[in-house]
Amino acid sequence: MISSVPFMLPPNSVPIREACPPGACTCHREELLNNPASDARILLLTKQEEKKLIARIESISSYAELKRIEERLESQLGIILEIIPSARGVRTVRGFGIQLVSGPGLCRKTRQSIPAAVRRCLDSHPDIVYAILNAHDLLGAG
Repeated sequence: MISSVPFMLPPNSVPIREACPPGACTCHREELLNNPASDARILLLTKQEEKKLIARIESISSYAELKRIEERLESQLGIILEIIPSARGVRTVRGFGIQLVSGPGLCRKTRQSIPAAVRRCLDSHPDIVYAILNAHDLLGAG
């Protein structure tokens, strides 16, 4: 759930994500910065912090850890990560819809790199895949 309380960045106290090259992204970073009522937490994810996050996601070893990362992404950055099994069945990790809910300030590269890291994690941990399927009642265990 996206917070309805706007989050304004303190002036010059923390580093924020640099602007993408013109025409390379549609993140609307400047609009986000210019609107005092917007939730600007996403800009706290600098390129350096994104690399750390990707490494952390790839090192996840349990479903509980994955859920904690999802919760922290939402609470700290306002990012909602969705991992949804295909209704037609899941034969491989490609059968999962893994995406970030788009919002202003979310860079195009981030929208691609985080789901890719989750896929790599799921590729190496089939037990997490089964836990996700079970959570969506696709194994009929509930």
